[in-house]
Amino acid sequence: MRHLPTRTTRRGVVGALAAGLLALSGLSAPALATPAADPAAPALDDGLALTPPMGFNNWNSTHCRAEFNEAMVKGIADIFVEKGLKDAGYEYVNLDDCWALPQRDANGKLVPDPVRFPNGIKSVADYVHSKGLKFGIYTSAGTKTCNSAGFPGALGHEYSDARQFADWGVDYLKYDNCNNQGVDAELRYTTMRDALKAASQETGRPIVYSICEWGQNKPWEWAADVGHLWRTTGDISDDWGSMLSILKKNLPLAPYAGPGHWNDPDMLEVGNGGMTDTEYRTHFSMWSIMAAPLLIGSDLRSASDETFDILGNREVIAVDQDPLGKQGTVVSSERGRWVVAKEMKDGSRAVALFNETGSPQRISTTARAVGLPAADAYTMRDLWQHKSYNTAGAISATVPAHGTVLVRVSADTKWAKHPPAVELGLDGGQLIESGKPTALTTSVTDLGRTPAKRVSVSLSGPAGWTVKANSPTSAGALPSGRSLRTKWTVTAPPDTEPGSYGVTLKATYRSPTGARVQSVLPLTASVVTAPPAGMSQLGDLPWLGAANGWGPVERDTSNGESAAGDGNPLTINGVVYAKGLGVHAESTVEYYTGKACETVTAQVGVDDEEGEEGSVAFEVWADDTKAASTGVLTNAQPAQAISADVRGAQVVRLVVTDGGDDITSDHADWADAQLSC
Repeated sequence: MRHLPTRTTRRGVVGALAAGLLALSGLSAPALATPAADPAAPALDDGLALTPPMGFNNWNSTHCRAEFNEAMVKGIADIFVEKGLKDAGYEYVNLDDCWALPQRDANGKLVPDPVRFPNGIKSVADYVHSKGLKFGIYTSAGTKTCNSAGFPGALGHEYSDARQFADWGVDYLKYDNCNNQGVDAELRYTTMRDALKAASQETGRPIVYSICEWGQNKPWEWAADVGHLWRTTGDISDDWGSMLSILKKNLPLAPYAGPGHWNDPDMLEVGNGGMTDTEYRTHFSMWSIMAAPLLIGSDLRSASDETFDILGNREVIAVDQDPLGKQGTVVSSERGRWVVAKEMKDGSRAVALFNETGSPQRISTTARAVGLPAADAYTMRDLWQHKSYNTAGAISATVPAHGTVLVRVSADTKWAKHPPAVELGLDGGQLIESGKPTALTTSVTDLGRTPAKRVSVSLSGPAGWTVKANSPTSAGALPSGRSLRTKWTVTAPPDTEPGSYGVTLKATYRSPTGARVQSVLPLTASVVTAPPAGMSQLGDLPWLGAANGWGPVERDTSNGESAAGDGNPLTINGVVYAKGLGVHAESTVEYYTGKACETVTAQVGVDDEEGEEGSVAFEVWADDTKAASTGVLTNAQPAQAISADVRGAQVVRLVVTDGGDDITSDHADWADAQLSC
């Protein structure tokens, strides 16, 4: 995220200062309530949001465009019913910003935009309710909402607006943080809590309360008795880097989540087109294991079948909606290989094996490590493949780049009725130079308590590729813990263009009962070109992959905003650089160097386009070794030289971290970045 729409003061602002600021802005101080003093106050005891809310919000797909209107909202409600999303648990159809006119009426009431909503908001809410669904709306805890047009916010109008929402039939309020006049966040959000409670008592309309102050004031520490959910981060965008940075910030907050009070890492981007289906499955898996609200952010009227398959996966949804209400916790995260486990009410564990990196990785843990009791064997259910296996205790998989394997594991006495789990593995061969034979080794490992019998393995590539086995591809039986390892040579035709190509590893075997089982591991092989000899500007070379915290990585310009090509000249502390890369923390850019290069050099720092904001740290990695790094750099500092010895590395990674204080305004430049080969 580039920056937050506005700045709020921290919780230390006292009530007197808040009242003074309101007086200066012409607002009435008495409308604001004093927050409860007990920091250990319990969650709201109103029976709402006992599991994370599920539904739809239009913002990610439409923003304030004209297509956001009554017909769209009603169409989404229809699709919820027609496509089975309602039956899967989705219930809220929520409006975001831009539903109102820019001015209140003569009585201070909010006025729906008559072009977008010609029949008014209550009519839309009634339609949504007629489908057996619930209806949500948006406003801001400031004088205006976040849109640049400046629609009316609720600061100073909390009780009137809450009553108006209840009268319209609103079931859910998203309460944003723009134009807040510097008033203490806890004060503002507590006032609306009290207003919603009063409106509910007067009308009988309970309203789920979603606090959206972007995590600036650590609401997880004070909002359990204020709202039902609170944003923990800035806005998500539809790209891998944004989703990843938000995921990493939300994961450590597990102790604060539970029934009626949830960490909210923002809405789902699944189906909006900026990520692959593999990345969207990771997005949905990780939001579910974090017990996050599942608010669809794509326009379902044009969604693909794959999007509906992801959003409608009831076994994954069941992880999110488990009534115990635990958020998953990190078991391990070494080198981007994440294991996250979530305790379930029935005693099982949901386990996500998540691969942050740009290449397939073996990720493993055990039943004991994720909190299950000792047992002879366990049942392991793959929630995306919808298949059950037995395991002797190992929970392991080779996970594709940016992918997630999500399983549910239990100490089940009926484990023997399931076939043994097998793990497919791959060593080497993911980077291929066209026309050059590349060696790799595959493995098929029995993780189960029972043997896998009549095992065979095959490897296939694109049409025209040569794939040759150099060792046995079958075995009569694999006892528990044993592997079939096969050596292969893969050759892409000499005229193969650089890029990503699908390769499939497949194993078939028989369970002890004689049932035939097939396991498939889809992989991606990258056809690469060795960098030229001599000195090259990294901004001129093709990269293997790039992830960015906000928008795309830019060549020879700063990060700019979220669109491609919207950056400015690379500028660090007033010095302009013609060549380099403009990124935004958290960021990774990978280059194939083919063990033929020697050094990476650059001038690095925070770009001037964010003024005095931003702090980052730079790292250069040679394969799995950190070859160079800086300390935390800020906008006040001149560019710092960085030099890394990358001899013998097949892949070089340029990494920018957030400096330890979130990614707001973290625009970073790899200026004059050069590779010597």
